[in-house]
Amino acid sequence: WYWQKEKRAPYVKFMEANYPPGFSYEDFGPLFTAEFFDSNQWADILKASGAKYVVLTSKHHEGFTLWGSKYSWNWNAVDVGPKRDLVAELATSVRNRTDLHFGLYHSLFEWFNPLFLEDATNVFKTRKFPTSKSLPELYELVTKYQPEIIWSDGDGNAPDTYWNSTGFLAWLYNDSPVRDTVVTNDRWGVGSICMHGGFYTCSDRYNPGHLLPHKWENCMTIDKKSWGYRRNAQLDDYLTIEDLVKQLVETVSCGGNLLMNIGPTHDGRIAVIFEERLKQMGAWLKVNGEAIYGTKPWRAQNDTVTPEVWYTFSPKEGKVNAIFLNWPVSGTLELGEPQAKLGETQVKLVGYEELLKWVALGEKGIIIALPQLTPHQLPCQWGWTLQLTDVN
Repeated sequence: WYWQKEKRAPYVKFMEANYPPGFSYEDFGPLFTAEFFDSNQWADILKASGAKYVVLTSKHHEGFTLWGSKYSWNWNAVDVGPKRDLVAELATSVRNRTDLHFGLYHSLFEWFNPLFLEDATNVFKTRKFPTSKSLPELYELVTKYQPEIIWSDGDGNAPDTYWNSTGFLAWLYNDSPVRDTVVTNDRWGVGSICMHGGFYTCSDRYNPGHLLPHKWENCMTIDKKSWGYRRNAQLDDYLTIEDLVKQLVETVSCGGNLLMNIGPTHDGRIAVIFEERLKQMGAWLKVNGEAIYGTKPWRAQNDTVTPEVWYTFSPKEGKVNAIFLNWPVSGTLELGEPQAKLGETQVKLVGYEELLKWVALGEKGIIIALPQLTPHQLPCQWGWTLQLTDVN
C-alpha cells in the first residue's frame, strides 16, 4: 500500500535499491517459504501464553489466502510459496494440543483486486467482488475449518448491504456448522464498527480506560509500529512485559478482552522476542489468572486514591481483585474504593500464604500492610493481585 498506492518515498527507494527492476508485489509470493513453520510449536507457544483464543490472519488486504482457496486461484499458500495449507495445519495443532478457541481473521476487501476496484468506481451499485470472491471465501473458511471466532476487517468504505454481511451472519448463526459456538466482531461494513457485532473493536489499539456497556476487545500489537514482522525493528519498538501486563489489566477491568498481535517471519517462525513476551504473559497469568479469567467488571474500574490499581470481580467466589502495578516503597497500600467490614473482610496477596493485616479508613477505603518480601520471595513480577473477601 505504501509502495504501490501511496508511493511513499522510503518504500519506493527501498524497493528500487534491493529488488530487480520491474519487481511486482506478486513476485513476493514465491519468496514466502514457511520452511520453519511448525504448527505444533506455535500451538505450544500459544498455550504457554495463557491465551484462551487465537486468531490467524487467513487473508489480509492484498488477497493472498493462507489456505488453498478455490476463489483465490494461484494467489494462495497451497499454489504459491509454502505449497501448504497453513490454516489447516494451525487449526489441527491448536485443537489437538490446546484448549484454545481457534479463530480466523478475514479481510472483506482487497486493495488492488480489479473486481473490487470496478465496484468501487460504480459507487458499489455493482457487487461483482463480494459475490465472486469475498463471500464465497467466507463460506469456504467456515465450512472447511469451523472457526469459533470470525474476525472481519477491511470494509473498503462500502456499506454492509454491498457485502451482504447480514445475509452471511444469518447463515453463520442459524445454519453454519459453528452456529452454536461462533463469536464475531463488529467490522462488517461502513457504520457497523462499534455499533453492531458480538464484540466491539471500535478501532485498532482501542483501550478506553472506562467501562463499556457492551463486550469489547482491545486489539493491539507487541511491536508498537507494525502488525507484521519488521526485520529492521529495534528493541525499543517492542512493548515491555510491564507495558503488556498494564494493557491486560486495564482492558479486563473495563470489561474487555486483549488480543495481542505478533507478526511471524516469511520462513514461518514466531520471533524469539515475541515468544518471550508470550511466555512472560503466561507466567504472570499462572499466578494472577484468578483476577483475569471468568471475571466481571466491579463497580469501580480503578482506584481513586492510588494510581495504577485496577479492579476486577470474581462472581463465583464473590471476591474483589485489586491488581496493583507498583509495589509501594512504604510497604503499605492505600485503596480508596473498597468498603471493609471489621472482623469480616479478609485480604490475601495471590501467591502468598498468610492473610494480610489491614485498617479501615472511615466510610470507604482501606490501608493494607504488604508482607516484607525479597525480590526472590515475590509471587511474581510486573504486577500483583490482592483478593478481598467480604467487602461492600
